[in-house]
Amino acid sequence: MRHLQTAVHPDVERLSQYTVLQRKATRAIVIDGEDILMLYTERYHDYTLPGGGLDDGEDVLAGLVRELEEETGAKNIHSIKPYGIYEEFRPWYKNDFDVMHMISYCYTCKIDRELGNTKFEDYEIRNGMEPRWINIHQAIAHNEKTILESPKKGMSIERETYLLRLIAQEML
Repeated sequence: MRHLQTAVHPDVERLSQYTVLQRKATRAIVIDGEDILMLYTERYHDYTLPGGGLDDGEDVLAGLVRELEEETGAKNIHSIKPYGIYEEFRPWYKNDFDVMHMISYCYTCKIDRELGNTKFEDYEIRNGMEPRWINIHQAIAHNEKTILESPKKGMSIERETYLLRLIAQEML
């Protein structure tokens, strides 16, 4: 799979001085015309691609399907194709490691437009997460505005906005 980007958070200087946790995740790119399936999170006021961390020993494609079904209620997931890998190094918020090295395996796929029931985790419910079909250009503009203006933005918004721009450029 092609390498898309390596991003290093400004608070992470020389990696050799840190203990690093590696985390693998999947991200689903689901396009219908100029609409893209996203997760809106009220807490961070942002749009993110559906996906998340892989369980220990979990196959990447199985994790992609699981996350997409849980977070969006997606049905009839098919035509899964590799898109690229986005990796990032950012501060870790727990005491066991200093830095998280997140490797996101991004895939395009098709699903039925109508979504079923979600199976959000408690923290996703508390964060006000919900799946939405949105015009990709509106999602980009929304995230760019959040980056510039919102004190509550999360650390993933730069990754998500980079990916949205690239998807718009390459797939539309």
